Amino acid sequence: MMRTLLLRKGVSKALSSPSSINFSSFASSSSFLSDFLTSPQTRSAVDARRHLLGSLWSVIQHRGFKVHGSDVKVGNIIERKGYFPSVLIFDCELHVTKVDHSHEGRGKATIKVELRDVESGNKVTQRLATDESVDRVFVQEKAYIFMCKDRDAKVLLMDPDTFEQLEVSEELFGKAAMYLQDDMKVMVQLFNDTPLSASVPKRVTCVVTEAQPPMKGIAATPKYVPSPVDV
Repeated sequence: MMRTLLLRKGVSKALSSPSSINFSSFASSSSFLSDFLTSPQTRSAVDARRHLLGSLWSVIQHRGFKVHGSDVKVGNIIERKGYFPSVLIFDCELHVTKVDHSHEGRGKATIKVELRDVESGNKVTQRLATDESVDRVFVQEKAYIFMCKDRDAKVLLMDPDTFEQLEVSEELFGKAAMYLQDDMKVMVQLFNDTPLSASVPKRVTCVVTEAQPPMKGIAATPKYVPSPVDV
């Protein structure tokens, strides 16, 4: 640190009085600075800082925020208490897979949610009041390129930045899996680097390969006609 300060003072003095430059001292200080920047200790400190910045997202994920039960949507990650059986044991992160709003008689409106434990995969159904406070956890959303899918219902994706491949279950896309196309950009929602759900673009181009002709003698034509399409 002292030699670094001396280097800074030497540069400042040289700028104000060029004739007083001691080139041998300056070269020695420059060599010291170069050795300092390339030393193992410096590299270790830089790597530690890079690792810290890379892990900030994991820290943010666990911070979360409060929402009302009426704001819970499919795909959200919420934190609830775990029970076994009927005994409180821990906090756990649950992936919302289905939401059903209901209102029975004169009672308060409730929301029936189907939840899947992120860690164990166990499913549970709970009811939330519309004004109930719920801890929602942030989820990372990342873009991938669809490559192919196999007969085992596995989908192969590729990170467009690092070219690393990611294999996920076709179930993550739900019914939208039928619209997957080569080189399509898809979005994957991850929690702690674990894929939870995936989605295709809101608009996709399909070609109708067959259409049922209108039936004669029927005054009212059906509004929707099932037609095979090629994606």
